[in-house]
Amino acid sequence: MSIQNKQKIKILIIEDDEFMQAILEEILQTKYLIEIKADGMSAMNHLQSGNIPDLIISDLNTPNMSGLELIEQMKASDFFQSLPIIILSGEESSNRRVKCLEAGADDFLLKPFNPAELEARIKGLLRRVGKA
Repeated sequence: MSIQNKQKIKILIIEDDEFMQAILEEILQTKYLIEIKADGMSAMNHLQSGNIPDLIISDLNTPNMSGLELIEQMKASDFFQSLPIIILSGEESSNRRVKCLEAGADDFLLKPFNPAELEARIKGLLRRVGKA
């Protein structure tokens, strides 16, 4: 790994749809180190193995553990509770957005999303946690 890569921000993406995985990777890979997991359970195992990203982007509806369940588990942990989380969802339900935000998500973005808006939200969150 080059020195440049050591300084890059690490983003963990939790997304079960391969097409959306490819889109997110394409948008973000030039600026960030990207790690992709297909479901919340494998993401949680990844975190518990000591792989700590600077930010998490998670689909709301993933198999084995939903984005909401992942937020709840992370926020219950002293070790993971400060990790910023952006939830992506195709569901326009205001109730689901509110539940995610109340559970501890830092942001919520509807699919399909504008790539520039996603990048702006990532940068804003990273600034707030002192990683920008």
